Amino acid sequence: MKKIDLYIIRKFLGTFFFAIVLILMIVVVFDISERMEDFIDKKPPLSEIIEDYYFNFLPFFANRFSPLFTFIAVIYFTSRMAYRSEIIAILGSGVSFRRLLMPYMVSATVITFVSLFMNHFVIPNSNKTRLAFEEAYLKNPYYNDDVNIHRQIEPETYIYFSSFSTSRNYGYQFTMEKIHEGNRYYYLKSDAMYWDSLKSKWTIQNYYIREINGMKETIRSGGQMDTSINFHPSELGKRENKVETMQTPELVKYIAAEKEKGSYFIPYYEVEKEKRTAFPFATFVLTFIGASVASRKVRGGIGWHIGLGLLISFTYILFMQVSTTFATNGIAPAYIAVWMPNIIFAVLALFMLKNAPK
Repeated sequence: MKKIDLYIIRKFLGTFFFAIVLILMIVVVFDISERMEDFIDKKPPLSEIIEDYYFNFLPFFANRFSPLFTFIAVIYFTSRMAYRSEIIAILGSGVSFRRLLMPYMVSATVITFVSLFMNHFVIPNSNKTRLAFEEAYLKNPYYNDDVNIHRQIEPETYIYFSSFSTSRNYGYQFTMEKIHEGNRYYYLKSDAMYWDSLKSKWTIQNYYIREINGMKETIRSGGQMDTSINFHPSELGKRENKVETMQTPELVKYIAAEKEKGSYFIPYYEVEKEKRTAFPFATFVLTFIGASVASRKVRGGIGWHIGLGLLISFTYILFMQVSTTFATNGIAPAYIAVWMPNIIFAVLALFMLKNAPK
């Protein structure tokens, strides 16, 4: 590694961290102005605002958008090098453009692997504290307005609610079926069902139970009965962002368990899992694009490069939002939807590299 490599790496990482600090300061100002009314109404302690919320929110925000910060940093410092004719001097000395990109890729690799480790293991732990603070002081109590709720709570065991009130832990038109090899051998139906927190049991009202054992059939009914169904009301009151608090190995197991239950949040969970890897690898793609765009000296100078860089950044964000919407709506698999922007922009990066100054 030569002096010019170390020079570019220092420029790259220095500008990257400077951009993060600068943008995070702006984000904090806007977030405080947006949250001020909640802070005044709910009166959280100042120590919790700083330690529980902002100390965990800022790493989450910085890491989630690190590829875009990388892109802005590459555009800025490379454009300055091109404006001062440093790029021309380096290429004129016999260094190929591909060789010039080596320190860029070394820096991008460092950022990518740090971001991967943060996404899969560190950020989920910090999100536990941040989201707990948001639940306590910034968000309204969870309200479930779903209807026709279906769940698989155990192998061969399926339940149904026509609707469920999370504030009262009270469900309407409840049924439970047990099915083996396509044959139903247990069926329970009740007009209502509520969770008794003192007994930690469900109580069903106006129930009807039918059991089939071979050629023998048993039917019973009654007004009210306690049951020990393996299902907790909190499972209907979960917010989708709970998966943000899980490290990836835990998240993989959770998704498998939710698939068994037939949860309709599976696409959201899959998107969260794929984003943890796809976003960091976008650093490589955006680094290639940024270096290709900003290394050419143009009449508009740094301003033109930064403007083009921001346009590409917003286009990337738009692509990511649209593609993940396809995944959460079940139109496309999560791994295709989340990785598609990287693939499209990788093709753009290869085109730009082919036309970069030689």
